[in-house]
Amino acid sequence: QVQVAVSGGGSVQPGGSLRLSCRASGSTFSRYNMGWYRQTPGKSRELVASVTTGGTPWYADSVRGRFTISRDNVKRELNLQLNNLEPDDTGVYYCNANPVLGGWGRGTQVTVSS
Repeated sequence: QVQVAVSGGGSVQPGGSLRLSCRASGSTFSRYNMGWYRQTPGKSRELVASVTTGGTPWYADSVRGRFTISRDNVKRELNLQLNNLEPDDTGVYYCNANPVLGGWGRGTQVTVSS
């Protein structure tokens, strides 16, 4: 099981950028496909980006072309670069394996507003 600590996030205007980072504990990080999930008020938590153990990314249609996911297995880090942010990107972002393993750690708030 992967335990994670998420950092980054914040408040930006539309068109702005943010970078989220997720640091995993333990030595098994490299064995898991990983993902970034987003929860917005009134909606279920959704997978917005994922990356396989080999580094192949996948993006939800809503973020493709604007978000970039990356991983560093040596540092046990999962990152998400968010560019050209839109108000609909507002939500709490979480890091977890894909498919999800265990519970949800603390996420980080992203707020996009003018």
